Amino acid sequence: MKPEDLEERTAVFAEDVRAFVRNLPRTVSNIEDVQQLVRASGSVAANCIEANESLSAKDKLMRFRISRKEAKESGLWLRLVNLDGNVELTRRRDLLTQESRELRSIMSAIITKLE
Repeated sequence: MKPEDLEERTAVFAEDVRAFVRNLPRTVSNIEDVQQLVRASGSVAANCIEANESLSAKDKLMRFRISRKEAKESGLWLRLVNLDGNVELTRRRDLLTQESRELRSIMSAIITKLE
C-alpha cells in the first residue's frame, strides 16, 4: 500500500465516521461518546499524514504508533455509542468497527517494519 493510499483510506474512515454520527440518537452519553469518536477517527488520519511527512525515522514510528492507538480508541467509542436498536446503524457501526481493526493491522505491520 502506497503512503498516499493509506492517507486516503484513513481520511475516508474519518469522513465515514462523521456521516455515521449524524444519524445517531441524541442522548447524553452519545453526545460525549461521539465527541471522542470524531476526535479519535480524525487523529488516525492526521497522524498518518504526519508520519508520511515526518523528518526522522523516530518521528515516523511514533506517528504510526499514535495512529494505531487512535484506530483502537475509535473502535471503543464505536462500541459504546447507543444505536437505540436501529438495524441500519448497527450495520454501519459494524463496518466502521471492521475498518478500525483493519487500519490497526496495517499500522501494526508498518510499525513492525520500521522497528
